[in-house]
Amino acid sequence: MSGSDASAPRLRVPHTLVLLLAMIAAAWLATWVVPQGAFERAASAHGHESVIPGSYQRLAEPVHLSPAAIVTAVPRGLVASADIIFFVFIIGGVLGIVRRSGTIDALLGLVLSRFGHRPGWLIAVGMAVFAVGSSTLGMAEEYIPFVPVLLGLCAALSLDAVTAIGILVLGYGVGYGAAAVNPFTVVVAQEIAGLPPTSGAWFRILLLVPFWLVAFTYVRRYAARVARDPAASFVAGVPPPRDLRPPEPVRVERRHLLVAATVAAAFGAILWGIKTRGWYLEEMSAVFLAVGVAVVFLGRLRADEGAQTFIEGAAELTFTALLIGFARGIKIVLEDGKIIDTIIDAVAAPLADAGPAAASLGMFVFQSILNFFIPSGSGQAYVTMPIMAPLADLTGVSRQVAVLAYQFGDGLTNMIVPTNAVLVGILGMAGIPFERWLRFIMPVMLRLWLICIVALLAALAVGYR
Repeated sequence: MSGSDASAPRLRVPHTLVLLLAMIAAAWLATWVVPQGAFERAASAHGHESVIPGSYQRLAEPVHLSPAAIVTAVPRGLVASADIIFFVFIIGGVLGIVRRSGTIDALLGLVLSRFGHRPGWLIAVGMAVFAVGSSTLGMAEEYIPFVPVLLGLCAALSLDAVTAIGILVLGYGVGYGAAAVNPFTVVVAQEIAGLPPTSGAWFRILLLVPFWLVAFTYVRRYAARVARDPAASFVAGVPPPRDLRPPEPVRVERRHLLVAATVAAAFGAILWGIKTRGWYLEEMSAVFLAVGVAVVFLGRLRADEGAQTFIEGAAELTFTALLIGFARGIKIVLEDGKIIDTIIDAVAAPLADAGPAAASLGMFVFQSILNFFIPSGSGQAYVTMPIMAPLADLTGVSRQVAVLAYQFGDGLTNMIVPTNAVLVGILGMAGIPFERWLRFIMPVMLRLWLICIVALLAALAVGYR
């Protein structure tokens, strides 16, 4: 693939599963060194158990785990996370069926072709569509086939490859950062934090507006500058990718509109069920499974084709499922070794003295740094939220704000970390060297991070829960 060598970062980070297994081993070693203790817990008004401040006590009799705990933690983590893992598998299978129906390709192709001859509208609408898809369905990899489409449209408008990829990456990046109901980040993190799934969506939907405005303004100004002076392009002098053909356009048909309406109705039904009937992962999984069956008929797929596509879509998320199980294993070792509360107490002491504002910003910085090592949103949630949720209780920060800090750290940082396979793959397809991408993206990242700081402080001020 042309340009892939230039765009590949030189830094080599171990595979995420290697890192997680090493973290499990480190957690086991810590159980022999870190003092063991526990907080008292009480049921909160929101239905989850919250730690009682000032109740931490050291254990009189230490608990010692055998080395076997390192390997048994993984299968135990998979079992303990079975509900969210199978939810992820069902979501993946259903999204596979929706993709096979041609609905995503048809609707995205329609949007891009309709506005492809008007630079401002192409940037605005393209980024909005990508943001909404990521905010709701957690889409990212699904956008990769549209890289050549965007490159072709931008080239026809005298815009460079950085503009094209800026539309795509900043679009889905802000969608992840302010995701409303993303099943792979929001729902997972809230499940771990003991919060109702998709709760607090109103605040995140509001946040998507300033995120999008900042991203759109930045890309639009850059595109205008490059149109006036091609030498101002960040890829000036970089050979363009060769043999990159856009996919065949898919004509929008009535069945595509019916599929889109069905998916939208499913989200409406899920939000209604959560608010009025107390639905949780089991009911949400059932609704999505029903959507998959409906799309098979509406999309005019054969039953066997639908079944095979469901299996393939679920299989694509096997890595995500394994990450969830491995990450959950870290918590299991820390809990069995009776040191998770010791860690929480040690971190909470200085943050509690600094106040809720400093605590929430500290969570945001921590999540952003950790995303370099664990770029999977679901995996990162299982590593950090078991600590961040009770830490929020001790520092006067609501658990909803802790989830928001996690979202900001995971979603936005994915646009700059070289360990994100989707980002590196897209840059490779477009022939954009990674260091030049950083020169383009960092100014707008600083602005987005500033919005995150303001948003976290505002969330504390309004009592966001």
